[in-house]
Amino acid sequence: MSGLPTYRWRLAPDGLATRRQLRALGLRPGGQDVVAELHRPRRRREPLVAYLYRVDRARPVRPMTPGRRAALAAAMRARRICPACRLDAGYCIPVSLGMCVTCHDLPLNREDTTS
Repeated sequence: MSGLPTYRWRLAPDGLATRRQLRALGLRPGGQDVVAELHRPRRRREPLVAYLYRVDRARPVRPMTPGRRAALAAAMRARRICPACRLDAGYCIPVSLGMCVTCHDLPLNREDTTS
């Protein structure tokens, strides 16, 4: 369909890898174009599609710098802070709740209370 070579699950030739496989090897696509597709059949649904890249053109993963490490730590810390009580919950706040489980379970914050 897309004009790329298509391989079935587990039948891709050597020298091609998905992003996850490249990452496990300590590599990244490095700006190269997709060279093939991998299709994994599923019952009663469309097949899963993974894009394949050439391993010989892949580049090494960039090292983590102190600035990137600090930015990542700040982003993860922000996901743990409850907006209601402003405390570190110790886990990432569920987006579905919008606050920590303790604050969500308080009777004042419940939407289903009837008065």
